[in-house]
Amino acid sequence: MTASPLRLLIADDHVVVRAGLRALLEGEPDLEVIAEASAPEEAVQLALSLAPDVVLMDLRFDGMSRGAGAADGVEAVRALAAGAPDVPVVMLTSYSGRAHVMRALEAGARGYVLKAGPPEDLFRAVRSAAVGGMGLAPEVVGDLVGQVVSPAPELTRREREVVQLMADGHSNRAIAESLYLSEATIKTHLVRVYRKLGVDNRAAAVSEAVRRGLLELT
Repeated sequence: MTASPLRLLIADDHVVVRAGLRALLEGEPDLEVIAEASAPEEAVQLALSLAPDVVLMDLRFDGMSRGAGAADGVEAVRALAAGAPDVPVVMLTSYSGRAHVMRALEAGARGYVLKAGPPEDLFRAVRSAAVGGMGLAPEVVGDLVGQVVSPAPELTRREREVVQLMADGHSNRAIAESLYLSEATIKTHLVRVYRKLGVDNRAAAVSEAVRRGLLELT
């Protein structure tokens, strides 16, 4: 039986960009665009009601005010992380600066892809985010790894293995089975990893591990 295509929501304030993305994504047999949003608030509402497999979110929306609700893409990511944590968001933007990337990942984004990058980066990010992994463009990974960090407690070999498997999209149970450990032991490792990296969730742990050059992302 053929697997159902991944259901995608595109959020971008430019209609031409949305049309181009739809045509590009639907050229892949396993991807389907089910809705479009022109504003971050609309994207949050649609994501909550439709529960897409992945949301593609622009970083900045022209003309958005700082009123109530999500005023930009990152705030929309934060709103979805709180209201629909099972719906992954991939940022698709023209902004590659380290500060933009870290802000998005810390808010809960599961990927960050540049609009000027090759389509394969976008497809890879969407598919990875859909199964719980991280989808980062090569330029973004290089930028994060190159960031200078202050000295911090090092992760043990086992802790690195746990974070690597988590970055690859594995659940706690799958990680436990892969390493021949109990789920309780995996949870204990994650508590220690979070403390050492100064984070409090899986996405932030992976992004911080990438930033420190601790992971190999493909």
